[in-house]
Amino acid sequence: MLTLTQRQERAARRAARIAAKHEAIRAAACTDNERSRVMKKHEVKVGSAYLAKVSDKVVPVRITGTSGHGGWDAVNEATGKKIRIKSAQRLRGPASGAGKAAAVHPAAAPTAAPAAQGAKPDGKAAKDTNAAPKAPKAKREAKKRDGLSGLDAAAKVLVLAGKPMHTKAMVDKMLADGLWKTGGKTPAATIYAAILREVRAKGKDARFRKTDRGQFEATAAARQ
Repeated sequence: MLTLTQRQERAARRAARIAAKHEAIRAAACTDNERSRVMKKHEVKVGSAYLAKVSDKVVPVRITGTSGHGGWDAVNEATGKKIRIKSAQRLRGPASGAGKAAAVHPAAAPTAAPAAQGAKPDGKAAKDTNAAPKAPKAKREAKKRDGLSGLDAAAKVLVLAGKPMHTKAMVDKMLADGLWKTGGKTPAATIYAAILREVRAKGKDARFRKTDRGQFEATAAARQ
């Protein structure tokens, strides 16, 4: 019957044989290039950065501590995700400058570039913001070059007519005489609403006076 010491020695020899077998299997699975770069357990230091084979890719990792399940806890410096390095055979040597470069997440690059350029991008953005309202002004100027505004043309038609007119007849005359141009589908409704707004806003000083439903005449203000 074996003594306790003999049983412990036998178990140690068996564990050594199993470890050697696993080492041989892992070494056989490595390419010649990878085999020359794999590290040993005693070479791994907590806090250091190494190149590691993770999901068939070699990426920079930083060892953060020893894992309770064996191997080491680490952080993938390319993605920031926590991983476990099961054995030293997964490591391919120190990461050197690669780890620091990879630690900057790609998503941070777009925000860092404008900041480095100082106030120039901000000034350009402010210029673009100020330029935006100019489009409606240019549109209004184009309308003025093409003819009168809708309200001005309506007032002129009523003054020349010298009598009340319905909005539709007013608009037909404006378009026929080239006093006003529009691409709207309901120009009569547009002019009708605009005349009502002027009447409500200016009251007695308005150029239009409502005489009947949808019918207006020119006031003294329109003749000035």
